[in-house]
Amino acid sequence: MARSSDSIFVCFFSFWFLVLGVITIGSSLLINFSGGPVCQKSLYIPLLVSGIILSIVSLLGFMGSCCKSNFLLSLYLFAVFLLAVWFVAFASFVVIVTNDGAAEAVSKLGFKEYRLGDYKNWLQRNFVSDKKWKEIRSCMIDAHQVCKNLDRNNVVDQTAEDFYKRNDLSPVQSGCCIPPVACGFQYQNTTFWIPRISASTAKDNDCSAWSNHQQTLCYNCDSCKAGVITNVKKQWRVLATINFCLAVFIAIFCSAGCCDIRNKNRRDHNKSLNQCLV
Repeated sequence: MARSSDSIFVCFFSFWFLVLGVITIGSSLLINFSGGPVCQKSLYIPLLVSGIILSIVSLLGFMGSCCKSNFLLSLYLFAVFLLAVWFVAFASFVVIVTNDGAAEAVSKLGFKEYRLGDYKNWLQRNFVSDKKWKEIRSCMIDAHQVCKNLDRNNVVDQTAEDFYKRNDLSPVQSGCCIPPVACGFQYQNTTFWIPRISASTAKDNDCSAWSNHQQTLCYNCDSCKAGVITNVKKQWRVLATINFCLAVFIAIFCSAGCCDIRNKNRRDHNKSLNQCLV
């Protein structure tokens, strides 16, 4: 009866590990093919790796449970422990690499601006390098979603003052769809701005990178890259929180599993001892 209970215990958790692994792999593939609203696939690799590991560990648990092998069950618990270590390590890494890059609130304006130089070189190199940025920029332009949504809830005769009071702009919209405030461009509508003579002497390179052409806008700006990285940070922070919660859950499971195996070994030892005495 005890062995049956142990098997059910392991099968139960292995089943949910397998379900979670399949869901994680499916989510990673969805991200890889769709890219999300800002064409960013930063979660593809970590989700795919985590899903594969979860699936392999769950299958190991099923094997140990079906074969009723202490060795396989011990190996399973050790693999689950390593899984928890992986989740904690990844969560810690995410916290470290996404620690910098706070948004800069612009005086008297509702939205915030983002600067690429505020983010760690690792984030810039891995998410908005020249090759990656060409793919992201091309995807955002072809999707016609990022800047098009800027007018979604606007009134037709929205003034510059009304626009500057908005606080519903996403980091990507703020960085890719409007020129930096320091450029001093004159507002005409949400995606059309009139450059001023003083803008040509501005120190910000994004001023010259801006174009009123709807296929260009500020997609060549560093502020656009910073907006995408900000979106990446938010996604990774959420994933890090989930990983930490999973690590705590796995730690509790490992403790219960180790106790079960120890108790089973003790029962088997006592049973063998009693048979010898008889």
